[in-house]
Amino acid sequence: MAISQFRAKRKKTGGRYKSIAKKVKNRGNLPLFVTIGELRKKIDRTRGGHLKKRLLQADMANVYDPKQKKYSKAKVISVIDNPGNRNFIRRNIMTKGCIIKTEKGDAKITSRPGQEGQINAVLIDKK
Repeated sequence: MAISQFRAKRKKTGGRYKSIAKKVKNRGNLPLFVTIGELRKKIDRTRGGHLKKRLLQADMANVYDPKQKKYSKAKVISVIDNPGNRNFIRRNIMTKGCIIKTEKGDAKITSRPGQEGQINAVLIDKK
């Protein structure tokens, strides 16, 4: 089922809106849930003929260490916490803001993997 972003055809009162523009392609996309696994990407065509690389699965992340001020690649082991949806933790779904366990330590995802096609994260201190 496609997600539509059209205005409703009827008002709250039940009256109809008059059409003011011709029909245009105006639809959203279903969410892609990024999971842990071998790298898989999907390429979507967007408005203006541009391409969007969408991530389906990944097992590596670009991790930033604030103490050393350096980036490095690290293997993703599992999802520890996801404030967006607690059910994503057991399914190992990665979204922006979720905390993942990597080889380097726990890291918080700062990118939108399903939109940007890569996982960027920042190491967090355990106190």
